[in-house]
Amino acid sequence: MEIDLLVHNAAQLITCSSPGGPKRGRAMTDVGLIPNGAVAIAEGKIVEVGPSAELRAAYTARSMLDASGKVVCPGFVDPHTHLVYVGDRVAEFELRIQGASYMDILRSGGGILSTTRATRTATLEDLVAASRPRMDAMFALGTTAAEVKTGYGLDTRSELKMLQAIAALDAEHPADLVPTFLGAHAIPAAYQGRSDDYVDLVIGEMLPRVAEWYRASAFAARRVPLFCDVFCEAHVFDRNQAKRVLQAGLAHGLPAKIHADEFQTLGGVALAVELNSVSADHLDATPPAEIEILAASSTLGVVLPVVNLNMGSSHFADARAMIDTGVALALATDLNPGSAPCPSMALTMAIACRYQRLLPAEAINAGTINAAHAIGLGDRIGSIEVGKQADLLVLKVPDYRHLAYQFGVNLVERVLKRGHLQEM
Repeated sequence: MEIDLLVHNAAQLITCSSPGGPKRGRAMTDVGLIPNGAVAIAEGKIVEVGPSAELRAAYTARSMLDASGKVVCPGFVDPHTHLVYVGDRVAEFELRIQGASYMDILRSGGGILSTTRATRTATLEDLVAASRPRMDAMFALGTTAAEVKTGYGLDTRSELKMLQAIAALDAEHPADLVPTFLGAHAIPAAYQGRSDDYVDLVIGEMLPRVAEWYRASAFAARRVPLFCDVFCEAHVFDRNQAKRVLQAGLAHGLPAKIHADEFQTLGGVALAVELNSVSADHLDATPPAEIEILAASSTLGVVLPVVNLNMGSSHFADARAMIDTGVALALATDLNPGSAPCPSMALTMAIACRYQRLLPAEAINAGTINAAHAIGLGDRIGSIEVGKQADLLVLKVPDYRHLAYQFGVNLVERVLKRGHLQEM
């Protein structure tokens, strides 16, 4: 049989295969390793996976890629980012070093509100131009698909502008993007002290316009979901407000996500499970009882250790307990200008291993197959399995554990997107 490409002789082919859904518990330690492995690719899809000798005998390939001495693994999937923004928050970085907290800065009109001011004045072209280099950096570091949130507009026009920027980047870039509407990211200055009125705006005006935009978008045509998210946290949106937003999103056909328990627990995890949310993200303050609730559900837990490192915190989400309890756990960068100006999933894995006691196998599964399920695309990407999109990385190391063992270096030598080698 003739195929387009045969990747062969991989010292370790790491498939992260999980045909039954996201990995949990002991399955998180199984990366589906095939020594001297090969992948047969045709028309951008994986047609067979197995030992190199067997696939070389079975297929005639128009192109061959010899991965001798190297790891081949799935492209990373980043399930929680705020990729689209303009400007930076370098001055706030200094304030945090001097003792100001994230919430102190937000309450004083900085943080999310600072980026909101910049986003509202930026043109669509400005947003795309500012975000493109970050997307290029993510891709060069091995991220072949990522979720991207709005939430720096906080008015209808600007939130739609952010969605348009996400769509423009998705159309022009080899990486795949999945959009999330996060109009309930913060309370804008004009609504300070009137958070219920702002929730009314999100529900009554923003969500209908966003749903209308999505139905006409290329995302909908390709069956890529648009999620609805909310920041459920003290001094932002309480549990009842979060429930109103997410229920309204569901009524418009937008599956739910939630920022929960980043600083305090307000019952956001239990709410996520109640509403069958695809994921609950952050989880730094999630108590054991709610970890058990999450483990018994289909909702994935997404932890963001770069945020804790960037904030200089010694407290991290208890990802070890989550895996041991049975949570389907994913990792994400939370790439954003304030709390996580970091595009690297590999560094995220390295931090999770050191501070959250994940094994390298658990970290790579959390950054590939489970992360793909956390953005609703686990049936298409996130693992090297027959029928899935051929999104692969060739790493310049002989053992996948180097992804977490080494840090401060990019181990990605080649990126294949839909079976095509990409320029690096």
